[in-house]
Amino acid sequence: MTTPDQLHIFLDIATEAALAAGSVILQHYGNLEAIEEKGRSGNLVTEADHAAEAEVLSRLRRHFPEHAILAEETGASGLDSSEYLWAVDPLDGTTNYAHGFPFFAVSIGLLIHGEPQVGVIYNPYYNELFRAAKGLGATRNRQPIHVSTTADLEHSLLTTGFAYDRCSTPDNNYAEFCHLTHLTQGVRRGGAASLDLAFVACGRVDGFWERGLSPWDMAAGIVLIREAGGQVTAYDGSPYDIKSGRILATNGKIHQELSATLQQIQPLSEFAQT
Repeated sequence: MTTPDQLHIFLDIATEAALAAGSVILQHYGNLEAIEEKGRSGNLVTEADHAAEAEVLSRLRRHFPEHAILAEETGASGLDSSEYLWAVDPLDGTTNYAHGFPFFAVSIGLLIHGEPQVGVIYNPYYNELFRAAKGLGATRNRQPIHVSTTADLEHSLLTTGFAYDRCSTPDNNYAEFCHLTHLTQGVRRGGAASLDLAFVACGRVDGFWERGLSPWDMAAGIVLIREAGGQVTAYDGSPYDIKSGRILATNGKIHQELSATLQQIQPLSEFAQT
């Protein structure tokens, strides 16, 4: 069993790594030499992604050489050898970053026996540092944070995102976006899932849903929301599966209503082709 003292150590090292990566990201901001696509169309990567990931991994490997790592740019290492798995997104919101839109973050989560228990999300542009560990609470810039108290969809503000393959798959959330825009006070699309989750945790928005995500997008944010008093499940309210790519995260008070609404919406299967 991991002790609170161990969690504190994990949290502090993850914070050190996130701050170092954030510094690298700011150095490259507005001065990119190369922007490339990887895999799917629209899935961008820059030299800042690689440099920031190197900063994070060097620290994690130095302090925890026995831990496994799953990182967006370099993939997996040691997955079968450890009960500890670091899920690292060195630059969540690369498309925003490449266009100069200041909504991006470093996201570092630690799964212990498959459960997210430590999370750090850092937006270097606005110098906002979100931290949490199981049983230790959640903070923004070292001050405690809590989810909102909004009690129904009608008065809620939500956030979501769209997968890179949204233009070619019927498994998109266009219909959900439109439907919930009519039922709520608004739905925002920021373009960085980690920050969307952090915003649920600190009460800036009341709920978030998305599909097509990777573990490194969600791990840190899950810890933040739980420690801030919120709820995280699958769309249908069942226990979430971090490998599913889908997540429903709320302040808890609107969770059942949002879950039921999502299950009623038929996906938009026909849309304009590019």
